[in-house]
Amino acid sequence: MNLLFAAIGVTLGTLVGVLPGIGPALTIALLLPVTFTFSDPVGAFIMFAGIYYGAMYGGSTTSILLNTPGESASVATAMEGHLMARRGRARAALATAAIGSFVAGTISTVLLTFVAEPVGRLAATFQAGDYFALTALAMVSVTALVGRSTVRGLLSLSLGLFVGLIGLDAMTGQPRFTFGVPLLSDGVDVTIVIVGLFAIGEVLFCAANVRRGDDTMQPLERSGFRTGWLSAGDWRRSWRPWLRGTALGFPFGALPAGGAEAPTFLSYTIEKRLAERSGGGEFGRGAIEGVAGPEAANNASFSGVLVPLLTLGLPTSATAAVMLAAFQIFNVQPGPQLFQTSGPLVWALIASLYLGNVLLLVLNLPLIQLWVKVLLVPRPLLYAGILVFATVAVYALNGSLFEVLVAYAIGVAGYFMRRHDFPVAPAVLGVILGPMMETQLRRALVVADGDFLTVVSKPSTAAILIVAGASLAVPYLPKIVARLRRRPVPAGRLAFGDED
Repeated sequence: MNLLFAAIGVTLGTLVGVLPGIGPALTIALLLPVTFTFSDPVGAFIMFAGIYYGAMYGGSTTSILLNTPGESASVATAMEGHLMARRGRARAALATAAIGSFVAGTISTVLLTFVAEPVGRLAATFQAGDYFALTALAMVSVTALVGRSTVRGLLSLSLGLFVGLIGLDAMTGQPRFTFGVPLLSDGVDVTIVIVGLFAIGEVLFCAANVRRGDDTMQPLERSGFRTGWLSAGDWRRSWRPWLRGTALGFPFGALPAGGAEAPTFLSYTIEKRLAERSGGGEFGRGAIEGVAGPEAANNASFSGVLVPLLTLGLPTSATAAVMLAAFQIFNVQPGPQLFQTSGPLVWALIASLYLGNVLLLVLNLPLIQLWVKVLLVPRPLLYAGILVFATVAVYALNGSLFEVLVAYAIGVAGYFMRRHDFPVAPAVLGVILGPMMETQLRRALVVADGDFLTVVSKPSTAAILIVAGASLAVPYLPKIVARLRRRPVPAGRLAFGDED
């Protein structure tokens, strides 16, 4: 059964990655209510993991053939991948993306296997103040780096914190922000928030922009029986970028706000500079290195994301936040004790990553032509189906029409957030991590008899809070460095997307 769930996960993940605007966070959010009937959560998490890294590969298909990245982490792939497709080398681009994802995924999973448990043992020494500081770091750093405006990010985070506080106070039993509505006493279920923001809000935004952009698809060249495979020269030019991309993707994925966008762009830049030093290569005309490196970094980052999620209970991306909500639904709390309390679940999940990478390779190399056909699904039918499924999923939670209305209200808010460039990821992190941060802070204050200095009295806690404050300046580092070097100051700020 677990093998079946792994196969379903990578298939669904590739499918949603191929479809522009339909990301892994949305898909996992829609499937959360479906997994309530599972007696064993292992199969659900194996499927969710397959959806996550399957979507990372699937996004390369639209990037290469349509020049329309399905995920923000696939933007770097589109730069050279689409140029390769226009030169008649679409199959080679898709093949190096698939094989690079397999290589990077396998190596990074090996690293995860040996790194996760020692990190968990280290985290077991953390106290309430340390967890407060870590949750603050995760929220502030993601807010700072996601989106085009720090102010908009902080407002989005504040909205999430507000929604997370609705309901009865866990320590005193007093109602908060219920506005006299008894149905809000239990708070707003995190599944409703996630489905509203990622499913309903995303579909409304995509439907509003369905006729924008160029939908001209580059055709696949004919290659007989050897569909999608690489020539000897392509192998020779790809294997080093695969390894370099893996080395970048895994550590970046483990960092707060690291995600997949930063290592993919960094990998692209490194490959381009290496090519320039060796004579220029084909960058700007469709270089296979510009596809191999970023795609390896993209897939390797997923295993990195699992390190803080499993060992500290901290999500470093929007999809990881949705997976954290899934853990909470099954009454499993990721953190230092996870390997002791739920060891079989964790090791089954890690083992599924090895098998999932093989399944992903076997699935995608022969079926490239099939995924191209998926792009022909009419967008209105697709979005209408997602809305129906989202509505049924929310209603199935408790059979409450009120919860459906709340989900749609959150979805409308999510639509306006996307339309006016308010990032969604900080809001999700606020809903999920806000109550956790509040609980840990209040525990620390109880132990310290109400002394707020206890938060900064421990050197490790103070250091984490200093890093959290400093992360607000990271988006402006390019400007600061340019001024120090007396070079032209770049416009805008360093920012990444929040779909992953």
